[in-house]
Amino acid sequence: MEFGVSIASRGQWEILTVTGEIDMATAPRFRQRLLAVISTGAQNVVIDLSGVDFIDSTGLGVLMGAAKRVRSSGGDIRLVMAGSRLAELIELTRLDRVLDVFDSVSSATQDSDS
Repeated sequence: MEFGVSIASRGQWEILTVTGEIDMATAPRFRQRLLAVISTGAQNVVIDLSGVDFIDSTGLGVLMGAAKRVRSSGGDIRLVMAGSRLAELIELTRLDRVLDVFDSVSSATQDSDS
């Protein structure tokens, strides 16, 4: 599957839907798209990784860097991994303790404060 990132908005959330593999070759494009969204002032970001087949340490680093940037400005970043084979990796690296993981974009975009 070819790497791709699409961007949509849902309420207060910016949603990046990623497909393909996030590795050393594609991570720079992923980072660029993600930072472009954050630099527009997006406070709340959902990254849908349901269509991602593989992510390496470079891609995980992009996720952590984005989380740090968003949270430093008082925002939130959430991952969606519906049926993704990445769930085991996220648990193994303990990223599920740092990033909130959801089963669907709908559940990720529900405001827990309302």
